[in-house]
Amino acid sequence: MNVQRKSIFITGAASGIGKETALLFAEKGWFVGLFDLNEDGVKQLSKQIGNDTSCYGKLDVSDEKSYEDAIELFSNQTNGLMHALFNCAGIMRMGSLDDVPLDQQILTLRINVEGVIIGIYKALPLLKRTPNATVISMSSASAMYGVPDLSVYSASKFAVKGLTEALNIELERHNIHVTDIMPLYVNTGMVSSQEHKAGTLEKFGAKLVPSQIAEVVWQSVQTKKVHWVPTLKLKTLKLLSRYFPFVEKPVMKFLSKKSS
Repeated sequence: MNVQRKSIFITGAASGIGKETALLFAEKGWFVGLFDLNEDGVKQLSKQIGNDTSCYGKLDVSDEKSYEDAIELFSNQTNGLMHALFNCAGIMRMGSLDDVPLDQQILTLRINVEGVIIGIYKALPLLKRTPNATVISMSSASAMYGVPDLSVYSASKFAVKGLTEALNIELERHNIHVTDIMPLYVNTGMVSSQEHKAGTLEKFGAKLVPSQIAEVVWQSVQTKKVHWVPTLKLKTLKLLSRYFPFVEKPVMKFLSKKSS
């Protein structure tokens, strides 16, 4: 690999936001590491991008050994550097707390929270060696106020938001910038496959597309912001809740009410 080429390690790279981010960064001249449980998916994507500008592997983000193997593979291709880590892998299961099996709720926390922590922890040696490295994680608009029928997913994204804010300060001494992205629903398979549709999904719809979020990921490695909040509508809601916190619960109750 050309030592001058920047590199990004992407989890959940086989589809959706992860795939679009990989394509964009490859187009920008970066070396991209493609990792996902769907090994065939990242293999095909690597062929599309080019084997000389990408590597791929199977990754279970909740498994430490799996992550260690993936990072070793990536490191061997990038001279031990990692300019960006994109924690994109995640799962969602809509439904009231007791309608979703407990094992699925726990798995949501393992993938969405533990997977992010494990990834950052295991990637730190490479990130520390890389000038101006960035860690980007997918949070969500549901990290602004708890969302009914999405309670555990929402809690997992609150955790990512809090982790991002703390590590943004903590890792500054290593010249590592830590940021997250907090979009409304994105039109991906994860959203479209939901059998139960939360009221907020009915109200807002899934109007964002993966390529729009990929552009935000690109911006996040250029600019030092802690939270990225795509769309004017969401920025307005965020501003409203900051200055009028007493309206948060009534607004969420309204947004979550399903049409009859």
